[in-house]
Formats: sequence, C-alpha cells, structure tokens
Amino acid sequence: MSLLDIRHLSKTYPGAHGQTVKAVSDVSLTIEAGEVLGVVGESGCGKSTLGRALLRLIEPSAGEVHFGGKDLVKLDRRAMTAMRRDLQIIFQDPFGSLNPRHKVGTIIGEPLVVHRVGTQQERKARVAELLALVGLPDNAADRFPHEFSGGQRQRIAIARALALSPKLLVADEAVSALDVSIQSQIINLIAKLQKQLSLSILFISHDLSVIRHVSDRIAVMYLGRIVEIGPAEEIMEAPLHPYTQALLSAIPRPGVGRGAGRIVLEGELPDPANPPTGCPFHTRCPKVMAVCRTVRPELAAPHGALVEGRAPQSQVACHLYGPTP
Repeated sequence: MSLLDIRHLSKTYPGAHGQTVKAVSDVSLTIEAGEVLGVVGESGCGKSTLGRALLRLIEPSAGEVHFGGKDLVKLDRRAMTAMRRDLQIIFQDPFGSLNPRHKVGTIIGEPLVVHRVGTQQERKARVAELLALVGLPDNAADRFPHEFSGGQRQRIAIARALALSPKLLVADEAVSALDVSIQSQIINLIAKLQKQLSLSILFISHDLSVIRHVSDRIAVMYLGRIVEIGPAEEIMEAPLHPYTQALLSAIPRPGVGRGAGRIVLEGELPDPANPPTGCPFHTRCPKVMAVCRTVRPELAAPHGALVEGRAPQSQVACHLYGPTP
C-alpha cells in the first residue's frame, strides 16, 4: 500500500460571470514510503493548490486522499487535527510563514504544544535537537525571526515542520524565494534530512533543475492536470510530452550556446476558467494534431515509445503516444 494515494482530486473556485476556475482537475498519483515526488510546471498550473488541497489547508472540491488507511477528505476536524502530526508543510516564503512576535524556540515548539507532546523540559530539549538538525546554534531559540537571513529562516521553518516527526512533508516552492547562492544549501539540507529521517516528500517547484536533484519521480503539471509522470532520470533524459520537452529545453547547459536547442512556446497559458477543448496544451503545442483539438488524452503508458531500447516506465497524456497516433 502506498503511503499517500490521491484519486481524482479536483479543486475549483468561483470565477467572474458565473464561471468556474479549475485550479486542479482530476489528479491521481501516489507517493511511496521514503520517496520524493517532484511536481513541476509553470506558475499558475495548480502545483501549490494540489499540495494544500491534499493537506486540507484548502478544501478539495472532489476526489479522495488516502493516507494511513483513511480518506482525509472525509475526516471531521478533530480527526484531521490528529492526522496532522504525520502531515507537515514547508511554505514558500520564509519571511511570511514565521510569526515575527514569537521567538524561534516558541515557533519550533508550537506543534509540540498544540499536540500536547512531552513536558516543558522535553519540548525545550526537542527544540535544541531540531536546531542542531537544521544547522542552527542553540542560542537561536532565544532570538526573533527578523534577526536571521532568508536561508536561516527557511531552516527554522524546516525545523518546525519536523518537530512532530511527520511521515509526509510537502515542500511548497521551499527554495524559490531564496538567493541562488543559498538555494543549493537548503536543497542539500532537505535531501540530507530525507535520507536521514526516511521522509516521504512532495517537492513542488517551477524549476526542473532543482527538482532533478531531490526527486525519485517527477510529475509535470499543466493547467491543473498531470501531463507526464515517471522516474526522475527518465523524465530528465528522455521526456515524452512536448510540454516537458519545452521545460527542459529552458535549462542552461554547460558548453551549449545561449538559446541553442530552446523550444519556445507560442501564446499564453490558457484561462483556467475557460480551458481549451481536447488536450489543454494543444493551443501552444508545436506538434499539435487534429485529434488534439477535440479529444482530451488520458494519462497512460506510452504506446510505441522506447527509452534506451526498452519501454519507458513513465506515463504521458499525449495523442502522440496513443494506440493510433
């Protein structure tokens, strides 16, 4: 049994003039124990909404989220609060996610207080342990968030997320608000803690070059849907979906001239309140076919594709790889 099993999860919002905005549409995926699943896509594709909906920080409109043998969507408030010990999140903004009026020790220890874990002395010892775990000194507990740099604040946020020893961690653009020089330090820290604590992580990012360093599998989202999912190495080295190929072409490569091999997508991301018929990517796809304009492809094993002479392990939602392309 998978640690997390998401089935047909959707999240919609009311739009202008009675329209419905589909932020996440019919997403199904699993995460195994100890696995890191990277979710990548352009801004506005629904990545963060997916992460928050599965944690019920926002309520899903439809679907199921199975964790620990229970459907989180059906739990009442008390039962969901108990489940949050095993489900934690690292938010994108290390400046806005920490209470500026509280000292760091109080911030990190708050989950222990809420869930009534340990005595006051045991909580203090746990805070010191967590600070050491993320590479901060003991005296950080007596200081305020504004006294730290952005990278240090994100370490504090990571420590808070780990306070209850969760089984699943959602990292929502955990490094995108940091300087490039600091990003690698936080990525390496998360990767180290994942192995050390055997964490399962849903790692959300718009940057494939970040995703590739931490993920076992990668899911590519476009306009609220998963368009390709598979082993990280396979996605990075032999992408199948034209959208994934375009994303990868934008990553700078050593020894390759600027712009060389770049796939430039024409047009803007479609309006989620009025998505295109058929394949949602067909309005920007350089390989569009007539069937793409009318029939929406389902996520499935690619027909006829080969990676290094064998059938790929990835799944892709594209008519190029259907039974009759």
